[in-house]
Amino acid sequence: MSPSSVASIPPAPAEEAVAHFAARLALETDCADVHGSLREGSHDFVLLDVRGPNAYARAHVPGALNLPHREITVERMAEWEQDTLFVVYCAGPHCNGADRAALKLAQLGRPVKLMLGGVTGWTDEGFRFAHGSEPGAMANASAA
Repeated sequence: MSPSSVASIPPAPAEEAVAHFAARLALETDCADVHGSLREGSHDFVLLDVRGPNAYARAHVPGALNLPHREITVERMAEWEQDTLFVVYCAGPHCNGADRAALKLAQLGRPVKLMLGGVTGWTDEGFRFAHGSEPGAMANASAA
């Protein structure tokens, strides 16, 4: 009997898998982890919505600051300590704005993680959004 299409390519050795998944987790987070941290009041990262201001005003993750990826510069980032962790998101898997923002932040020597799924992932999880040009808070956010 021939192996299934899953098993036809052998899995990586455990050490290689550990390195791979640890690296992914060092670069990415998900909507549930961000939501839980915000709900618990954890303020050990700055959440950046890197879409344009109109998209941000329509709906954004409560507490996220709007900083379009094109506006990430040394001067703009100077308001935060050098070791500040940034979590970036954009519209979702069909958008590369968060990747662009993460790359710029990394090039500036800033710690950064990408929130997988972006707005699409946040919606899929059923989490609430804030609206308007201010960062908003869970208390005044409407249902997704």
